[in-house]
Amino acid sequence: MFRRALICTDFTDGIYRLAQFAPSLAKGGFQSLIFFHNVPIETEREIPREEPEKLAEAKDQLTQLLREVPEDVEVVVEVLMGRPGDNIVRLAKQYQVDVIFLGTPTRTMLEEKLFGSTTTQLSEKSGVPLIILRPQLVATYTTEELSLRCRHLFRYLLLPYDGSPGSKVLVDYIRKQVQNNPNSVLERVRLLRVIDDTVRRELQGDHPMQEAQQELEQVQADLAALNLVVNINIVKGDPIQEIMAVAEKHDIGAIAICSSDGGGLFKWSAPSLAREVLRQSWHPVLYIPS
Repeated sequence: MFRRALICTDFTDGIYRLAQFAPSLAKGGFQSLIFFHNVPIETEREIPREEPEKLAEAKDQLTQLLREVPEDVEVVVEVLMGRPGDNIVRLAKQYQVDVIFLGTPTRTMLEEKLFGSTTTQLSEKSGVPLIILRPQLVATYTTEELSLRCRHLFRYLLLPYDGSPGSKVLVDYIRKQVQNNPNSVLERVRLLRVIDDTVRRELQGDHPMQEAQQELEQVQADLAALNLVVNINIVKGDPIQEIMAVAEKHDIGAIAICSSDGGGLFKWSAPSLAREVLRQSWHPVLYIPS
């Protein structure tokens, strides 16, 4: 699906390990890999001071991890000082990347609201899809497991689809990515519709299961025309629980989501299924900005 990736690490998230797997990422469709580490500014200083030794040390640490880089794959190591969100947005524009890798721990809404996060800023400002990996999982993968994960990350996607504007944007984005990339590695998509059993019956319509089936079959036909294998699941229950259960049962590479509200992924005044997936999922999450 993607060709150019900006892979960001703070050396505590395990994401730096991906520098060892440029050949595997290339088999996953990537042609350009930019590895980035941000050296933070000490907050007590009014005027930030360049620290060349820290920049050089971090760059050397990443460079030494690069192994057997394929000749047809561009690999760049960038180390900058400053605010990570600002630097990531700038590098994403400079290298015209089409996906950003981040290692983000699970957080509660209160933690995000009080402390903020780079993920929050990027979801609202970069305009570039994010692939979120859990540091705890990346740290536990063996070399063989992580190599396999890098190759298969975008081969099988789970798309929660509820007919909302966000889910339609998501499907349209997937369609365009496959159409515009002849080397796309995406092989299979699973469409999931969850009939929320906490919603009052009279608000669900007369025949919610049948209506969902008809709508998903149309989406299925559109995506299948791209030579993708497209499966459908329609279930009743709690949306978050059902999404996680389907992802686990069907060996999903990543869960793809798109915010449905106009205020971005982290709009605090309204509930958001996409936001809850990003908070709670241990599976990789592909976030598409709306």
